[in-house]
Amino acid sequence: MTEFVALEVADGVATLRIDRPPVNALNTAVQDELRAAAAECERRDDIRAVILWGGEKVFVAGADVKEMHTMSAQDMQRRAGAVSDSLDAIARLPKPVIAAVTGYALGGGCELALTADFRVSADDAKWGQPEVLLGVIPGMGGTQRLARLIGPARAKDLIFTGRFVDAQEAHQLGLVDVVVPADEVYRTAQAMAAKFARGPALALRAAKTAIDVGLQTDLASGLRLESQLFAAVFATEDKQRGMASFIESGPGKAEFTGN
Repeated sequence: MTEFVALEVADGVATLRIDRPPVNALNTAVQDELRAAAAECERRDDIRAVILWGGEKVFVAGADVKEMHTMSAQDMQRRAGAVSDSLDAIARLPKPVIAAVTGYALGGGCELALTADFRVSADDAKWGQPEVLLGVIPGMGGTQRLARLIGPARAKDLIFTGRFVDAQEAHQLGLVDVVVPADEVYRTAQAMAAKFARGPALALRAAKTAIDVGLQTDLASGLRLESQLFAAVFATEDKQRGMASFIESGPGKAEFTGN
C-alpha cells in the first residue's frame, strides 16, 4: 500500500495516479512511491502501457518547496541522486508511457511529464520550469530532457525566465503532443494507451530502446543498435503473427500476444 501514488491496471494499461492534495506536490514520499510504482510496472507482464495522471484538477504543480526550504546544500547533495532517479525510473520503462495533464505541470510536474513518451494536455493547462524564480534550477531532469525535446534555445528560454506557457504554446514548442478539452484528457490518454497495449510488446520495447538510447550516441552507434534490435525481434511470436496476418489480410489486422 502507498500513501500518494495509486497503481490501477485494466486491460493491459496501468494508471499511476498521484493523489496528494491540493496540488500533488512531489515531496520525498511521492518521489519514492513513483520509483516503486515504476519498478512494478516494469516487472508485470500484464502491464503493456502506462498513463501518468494527477486527476481532473491538476497534474503536478511542482516539487514540495516547503520541504526543500528546510534542506541544506549537504542535505540535497545526499538526496539529489535519488530525486533524479525517481523520475528516471519512469523514463526508463520499456513500455509506452503517456502523461495526461490537467491544470498545472510546473517544475517537477513538467519534469515528470517529460519522462513520458507522449503528453496529452488540457487546453487550459499551464506548463513551465519556474525553478529559477526560487533561486535554483530544475533537478529532476528538466535541463536535460527539455533541451533534448524542444531544443536548447527554447529550453533556455523557459528555464532562464521561469515563465509559464499555455497548452497552445506548449504544443507549438513541441512540449505537448495533443491538446484537448480538460474533460477529455484522461479518455484520450486511455485510447492511446489501449492501442499500444494491443500492440507487439517486444517490438515496442525494442523501438523505444533504439530511439532513446540512439539519441544518446552517435549515428553510427545508433544504427548498429537498431540493426541488433531489428534482428532480435525476428525471434518473437508477434513477428510471425504480424507478417502472416499482413500476407493473408493486409496491414493493421494482426492480433498480437506480446510474445
